[in-house]
Amino acid sequence: MSDTQTDAAIRVYDEQAEQFAKRRRADGVEHGWLRRFLDLLPEEPAVLDAGCGTGTPVAAALIAQGCKVTGIDAAAGMLELARAAFPEATWLLGDFRDLPDTGDFDGIVAWHSFFHLDAPAQRRALPDLALRVKPGGAVLMTVGDRPGPVYGQVAGHPVFHDSLEETEYRGIMTQAGFETLAFQRNDPDCGGATVLLCRRMEGLS
Repeated sequence: MSDTQTDAAIRVYDEQAEQFAKRRRADGVEHGWLRRFLDLLPEEPAVLDAGCGTGTPVAAALIAQGCKVTGIDAAAGMLELARAAFPEATWLLGDFRDLPDTGDFDGIVAWHSFFHLDAPAQRRALPDLALRVKPGGAVLMTVGDRPGPVYGQVAGHPVFHDSLEETEYRGIMTQAGFETLAFQRNDPDCGGATVLLCRRMEGLS
């Protein structure tokens, strides 16, 4: 059932892309976390923005810092806006549940996107996402502040969210060869986002 709700959320983002772009906050509230993430990566890193939306503000900030950005999103309407705004990046239509072959990245950001999957889909998708990170690379993502499904809104339309327990996120990432550097619940300096930052340990392939 939740898989259907995820598909419904994708349709909302697709149909409301223009309205989403107008309403998306662009005050740089996520920049502190992006700096922490980029400090872990080499110069001019290859970064995957998973669930990139319109490319603003996350991909825009990454591009400004010299990252080679690949953006993936399941909503074609969002990607159309991203391609128009940032032609220097690579934009791909894709879904966390069946990601295209992208190669490996120095880092992956999944900002306000991964939690649109239901819990079983998250358990399947997160290890696959982690495998695309090079040894020494990092993952930065937002998750729910507590487990279980909730609903948000995009331009007045309901969109599905779900989350695992913090301990389960940590466990999945540990199993994938990552150390958890931070799990900040309801960060007051980041609009109340709950943020997970992990680094893949060196010597893994």
